[in-house]
Amino acid sequence: MHFDELIGHLGQHTVDGLSKGAIYALIALGYTLVYGVLRLINFAHSEVFMVGTFAVLILWNQLGVENNPPIGQAILFLVLGLLVAAVASGGTALALERIAYRPLRRKNAPPLIFLITAIGLSLVFVELFGQVLPKLLGGVLPAAFGRPRQIVGMPTIIEQKTLFTIGNTAITNIQLIVLIAAVAMMALLDWFINRTRYGRGVRAVAQNPETAALMGVNQERVIMLIFVLGGIMAGAAALLWSMRFGFTQNSIGFVLGLKAFTAAVLGGIGNLRGALLGGLFLGIVEVYGATLFASNWEDVIAFVVLIVVLMFRPTGLLGESLGRARA
Repeated sequence: MHFDELIGHLGQHTVDGLSKGAIYALIALGYTLVYGVLRLINFAHSEVFMVGTFAVLILWNQLGVENNPPIGQAILFLVLGLLVAAVASGGTALALERIAYRPLRRKNAPPLIFLITAIGLSLVFVELFGQVLPKLLGGVLPAAFGRPRQIVGMPTIIEQKTLFTIGNTAITNIQLIVLIAAVAMMALLDWFINRTRYGRGVRAVAQNPETAALMGVNQERVIMLIFVLGGIMAGAAALLWSMRFGFTQNSIGFVLGLKAFTAAVLGGIGNLRGALLGGLFLGIVEVYGATLFASNWEDVIAFVVLIVVLMFRPTGLLGESLGRARA
């Protein structure tokens, strides 16, 4: 155990964990929104994130993006990447709801059927992007994409540089962009849910669907809205992941999705601010654990922390449901 390394560079590890956890938190919002309204664990949401990363890859490849473009072009590529990833992930999430989950709701299928369907959809997307699309798009995308199940690299849009140093903690431009962008997206979503007319509809359906319907709230539109919002957050996370880590793969969503779900449960699933807290907390714990033990232990540590937290607080750190959120 490397206590000296952890304590000696505590600030640096904390910043690294926060920037990593911010991405978890954005993905966790999709789980939280769907569970808060439908009481459904949408395990296919991890592949919604994966679709966003491939959308960014395809866009940048078709635009001919090279490493370290001029700052003006870099900003343009990032904005276009955000728009394309949000549309791709939001559209994918909406399609999943309309094609798979809506027919099950109309038939009053039991929760187990929804869970099995979600897992099945996740596997379908993994194989689709691992086997089918590489054969169809291998000629127009990087050579690695033409080989099934391979990790595909992305161009470096912004070169990582240290902006300033506090003590022995270096803050890089990438870390700062990821943190600011993630917190801004989550703050915007929180404002939308708590302060707008559509957000009131979401909270009403989450709290009491029958009463909301009697009051004229269109439940189908609310359900479509939460899937789209969750997909947009996953698309934003996909862009930040592409910028910070610079690669994707057909199975990239599996572990990340489990960690994002863990973050949602840690914060209190169904609670938007809990997803933020859970994601940041999980990111910090992972980096601390990897420093203390070894990097290959970070996944184990994340789930052990989840078990420990739930043993003492089963509702998560905050535990407030989406329907009881206050404006």
